[in-house]
Amino acid sequence: MSKRDFYEVLGVSRDADEKTLKSAYRKLAMENHPDRNPDDEAAAERFREASEAYDVLKDPQKRAAYDRLGHAAFEQGAGGPGGGFGGGGFGAGGFGAGGFADIFDQMFSEFSGGARGRQQDHTGNDLRYDLNVSLEEAYKGLQKDITVTIPVSCNSCDGSGAASGSKPSTCGTCGGAGRVRAQQGFFAVERTCHACQGMGQVISDPCKSCGGDGRVQQSKVLSVSVPAGVDTGTRIRLAGKGEAGLRGGAAGDLYIFVSVNSHPIFTRDGANIMSKVPVPMTLAALGGTIDVPTVEGKMARLTIEAGTQSGRRFRMRGKGMPILRRNAHGDQIVEVQVETPTNLTKKAERASGNLCRSWRYQPGKHQFS
Repeated sequence: MSKRDFYEVLGVSRDADEKTLKSAYRKLAMENHPDRNPDDEAAAERFREASEAYDVLKDPQKRAAYDRLGHAAFEQGAGGPGGGFGGGGFGAGGFGAGGFADIFDQMFSEFSGGARGRQQDHTGNDLRYDLNVSLEEAYKGLQKDITVTIPVSCNSCDGSGAASGSKPSTCGTCGGAGRVRAQQGFFAVERTCHACQGMGQVISDPCKSCGGDGRVQQSKVLSVSVPAGVDTGTRIRLAGKGEAGLRGGAAGDLYIFVSVNSHPIFTRDGANIMSKVPVPMTLAALGGTIDVPTVEGKMARLTIEAGTQSGRRFRMRGKGMPILRRNAHGDQIVEVQVETPTNLTKKAERASGNLCRSWRYQPGKHQFS
């Protein structure tokens, strides 16, 4: 029976943040814990399944591997739940050469039969870029140019690492395989070739521009499409825009991590927008309408009922943030703060006194009559 998708197991979307993952896992764990469901094999299996899914998705490195390779990333002992990862770390450069294949091949190459003569994966690492946007930009979405400095293929040697007029030669230690085998008792162990670092080739005359690496650091301007409704933690993937691969290997991906700045007026709660609006005491007592600013940048009219108390909340439907991948918006929740006037002028005091004499407060009814 094939494994279910880990995101499906937890009932979350593929861009779910850490808080959402933890909440979904806790709910499933409480519902299906063996102590609460004795002798229930189905519940025990759901508990095990949820624990395995959460163990992978809560870890940025494991999650990045799962997003790229699915369950295959953890098969045959290569870095599954509870295991480690080879290569570089995600965010600082992703998964470099080595990784899962090294662990498995070194331990079981004689029995797997598939590792013989295979070279290292020369795909470039995934990279991370942190992008800050304002709440208004998150509402509308935007096309933004960013400047990144990343390793790109060297133009002087076309990524080969060899100086002009020369070319890499086959490694004499591994015969171009990038790996060497050693017999250790009953087992035959395969390891990365120390002479060529798994490349299968050696460079006797390295390129002066890149020092034989085949890559140089370069600043590039990339255009990022930020969809309307993004929130802090949203990831945007730019395929093939990460680190250049070694010796002609495929480039990695660039992941844009979005962070939405705080706002002086609005507070975000998911797709809803919270705001506080001051209301004159007379308007709160008698009722009326006020114009309220919205995150869209426009004013919306809100009706205040007579007798409204400070702290009461009104909902303006559809005035919140756009919801990603849905043609819908959240709401704006407006909290009324009734203002009591101070430092009245004599004229204002007389007007206020006339108003008070025309209204008589009845204790217990919370209204003027």
